[in-house]
Amino acid sequence: MSTLRDLFCRGKEELRQANVPDAEVDAWALMEFALDIEKSYYYLHENDKIENEQKERYEACIRQRKRRIPLQQITGKAWFMGYEFYVNDQVLIPRFDTEILVEEAEKHLQPGMRVLDLCTGSGCILLSLLAEHEELSLKGVGADISPEALKVAAVNRERLGVKADLVESDLFDNLEGTFDLIVSNPPYIAAGEIAQLMPEVKEHEPMLALDGGEDGLYFYRKIVKETDHYLNPGGWLCMEIGWDQGEKLRQLMQDAGYTGIRILKDLAGLDRVAVGQKPLSSENE
Repeated sequence: MSTLRDLFCRGKEELRQANVPDAEVDAWALMEFALDIEKSYYYLHENDKIENEQKERYEACIRQRKRRIPLQQITGKAWFMGYEFYVNDQVLIPRFDTEILVEEAEKHLQPGMRVLDLCTGSGCILLSLLAEHEELSLKGVGADISPEALKVAAVNRERLGVKADLVESDLFDNLEGTFDLIVSNPPYIAAGEIAQLMPEVKEHEPMLALDGGEDGLYFYRKIVKETDHYLNPGGWLCMEIGWDQGEKLRQLMQDAGYTGIRILKDLAGLDRVAVGQKPLSSENE
């Protein structure tokens, strides 16, 4: 009968041999998940014998990870803005870099604002904003073309205990009214670059959330153009962008009449967020 230490060492080695990044970290995370233990317990009991059922649960998780199924999809959870979100293979896994978008959006919040999250996926962006700023009584709407993604967002809405409308919509198609703040993390990977992505992404995350068309800008063009009808004068548009898309987004937003346009960098110094304000008055009015 195996000990905890035996099990962990075998799992770690199997992941290393399968070229899984951060094999040791993932082997430990899967042990926490499969056996429902913490590190303090492990170090006190690493030589304890384990039951076959526990062993089989852990080994099943290791097999999944060896197939490059993302850790978060195996465990069903991902952390974002300090909140635990439910995720599956129908939504993009929340990334740390996307927190930059939330932190920028927070700067423009005012009490009673109507906030729209396009391509909401797991709902992590919208629901984090609502949970962090309950005192502002924000009115949140999350839109996504995928009904399966909206089911995930609904679970997270319940978990965080916030109120938000979730609408099945191809961008603005099924939305009503106007908004004071629009946030979005749309698909922005150029179609020809998807094959170069890590297996965890290209094989296990939804293509609907990745493919941004031939040059990666398909959804940005539509969003920037159509916000003219859905964003209130003086309202803000904040979008996550690809690492080399900053100047293209600046030009798109300038051409659409946005002011105060800024391109924010992530911790690696790469383009990550484009933000701009719709003027209080427009020549197009």
